[in-house]
Amino acid sequence: MAIEQNGREGSTAPLFINEVEGEKDFTYSEFWRMAGGFWTGKRKSVAIWLTLAIVLLVFSNIAIQYGINRWNKYFFDALEAKNTAEAGRGVLLFLALAATAILAMVTQVYFRLSLMANWRRWLTSELVGEWLKNRRFYQLNIAAPQVDGVEFRMTDDVRVATEPIVDFAIGLSNAVLLALVFVGVLWSAGGAISILGITIPGYFVFAAALYGLVTSSLMIVLGRPLISSTERKNAAEAQNRLELVRIRENAESIALIGGEGDEEKAVNGTLSEVLRRWRRVIRYQATATFIIHGNTTLAPVLPLLLGAPKYLAGEMSLGQLMQIAAAFVQVQFAFNWVVENYIRLAEWKASARRVVELWRTMRGFQQAEAGEERIELKDSEDDWLRLSNLSVAHHGGRIVISEAWAAFKPGSRVLIKGESGTGKSTLIRAIAGLWPWGAGEVRVPKSARMMFVPQKPYIPLGGLRAALLYPGIEKAPDDETLKSCLARCGLRHLTARLDDEDKWDKILSGGEQQRLAFARLLVHRPEIVIMDEATSALDEASQDSMMELFRDELSASMLLNVGHRPSLETWHDRVIILERKPRGAKIVEDSEVSPTGFGSKLGRFLRRSLRPRPSPDQASDLSSGP
Repeated sequence: MAIEQNGREGSTAPLFINEVEGEKDFTYSEFWRMAGGFWTGKRKSVAIWLTLAIVLLVFSNIAIQYGINRWNKYFFDALEAKNTAEAGRGVLLFLALAATAILAMVTQVYFRLSLMANWRRWLTSELVGEWLKNRRFYQLNIAAPQVDGVEFRMTDDVRVATEPIVDFAIGLSNAVLLALVFVGVLWSAGGAISILGITIPGYFVFAAALYGLVTSSLMIVLGRPLISSTERKNAAEAQNRLELVRIRENAESIALIGGEGDEEKAVNGTLSEVLRRWRRVIRYQATATFIIHGNTTLAPVLPLLLGAPKYLAGEMSLGQLMQIAAAFVQVQFAFNWVVENYIRLAEWKASARRVVELWRTMRGFQQAEAGEERIELKDSEDDWLRLSNLSVAHHGGRIVISEAWAAFKPGSRVLIKGESGTGKSTLIRAIAGLWPWGAGEVRVPKSARMMFVPQKPYIPLGGLRAALLYPGIEKAPDDETLKSCLARCGLRHLTARLDDEDKWDKILSGGEQQRLAFARLLVHRPEIVIMDEATSALDEASQDSMMELFRDELSASMLLNVGHRPSLETWHDRVIILERKPRGAKIVEDSEVSPTGFGSKLGRFLRRSLRPRPSPDQASDLSSGP
């Protein structure tokens, strides 16, 4: 069976809802299970190569920093001794060290950004693949609507959830290595100090550790609320963005009904919530900035103050003092890595939580597809489409249609009718594989190509040709065939614009869009066509013209059609009526339509005779307009 709308089955809702309502909080191990596949999957060779290059550069940077620290002692001792030759050699040595440091840093930036870009691309591709798989992009909106802003999660949130991790890994590695190297420098170069007759060896190490502990503790205690506040702010911004997208997508309806005032109130309400949450983030960020800036100002001066007594007493040279001061700053950089990165950590965790929530929901789909009861799509043993004990449920578990049995032969034209709310549209979505919730079987001919035509057809971005060929065709027809399909469906005025790229979903009227969907059927000629109010924007004459396709050009195609207009019945050879029951709607009538009805040649003649004659201008519009 070949189905065009990207996928087949889904799963049941309770699992999704439990997964996304927060029964499991965010964990770092869960994030790594989601994102760590970059180093173990198909792209692992690229990931490992880039990672090893960065590790090598990190060690090179530590060696260069140690060399610069040794240079401090050498150069300032030469200055203190007023040794011009040594000072000159020190300048040349510094230039060599600086050039090496710059080259190493530029190379590290290149590999760092390459790793970020490749990791982000891999994770986004994985999420998009899971989102599009088995039509989950459709089912997610129904089963887990609380997982909002999916497109934002797979773009901005993925970026914020991956890029900082590379920086954190490099920064933390630098911090650990710097601490190991420069604590040794502080211990050996700083020596001991005697206070009240008590000798304290390596007192610069203890001073650096105590100072780092104080600043880090302050940052953690005072900045802890920043993480949750940032997450709530991001959620509010996503909601505000969704409000604006919703207005853009429904601009015509809102404008026609004059609802812009209410929409402005709604947007201002969400914007006010964004600003309220932003104020909390600002307050906590101000506190964090106070600690960070204070540390940046004090850290370079503190070792000079601690070492001044020994220098003035002649127990330490100027070169040793400057070497210790530089080492102290490096150790503080290592000890205060959390302080310096706390704000970015907060932003990272907020975005990582949203990405993990989406990934967790996708895992819920996988688990449900593997074990939960659902509607099964299977291959039919013949050319018939069969429903076997089909029960269609609401995603929350409520039965919509129960125990449906039916069989449809090739070329049959079936109209599905019933009161509003009986589940007609849900039934055909289950047949098309869009709606997995329920039980029973839908058996479709193995080689049959199925196309779904909704009330509002989807028109992709690009040219009119792409819209006609969507969703892809192995061998595209020639231009004359495409133009003929357009003309047959009353779109002759568009044949000259076949290769024009424009926003066709905005340019074409509702009727023209529905005509384009029928022209697409002529291009693809599927074996099974499923329609849901696909002629609702057409007048009676235009509807008749489109339905005639299934008597002539598409006579071999099986048609399952949901519609309310009484005139539709005469264009079908079979009518199925659904009726609401306490335990779910049932098929209460399945009957053949008389071949002598209004859908026959005599019927069409009588219908046209009874219909008021259009004026010449209207007749012209009928042949080319919506």
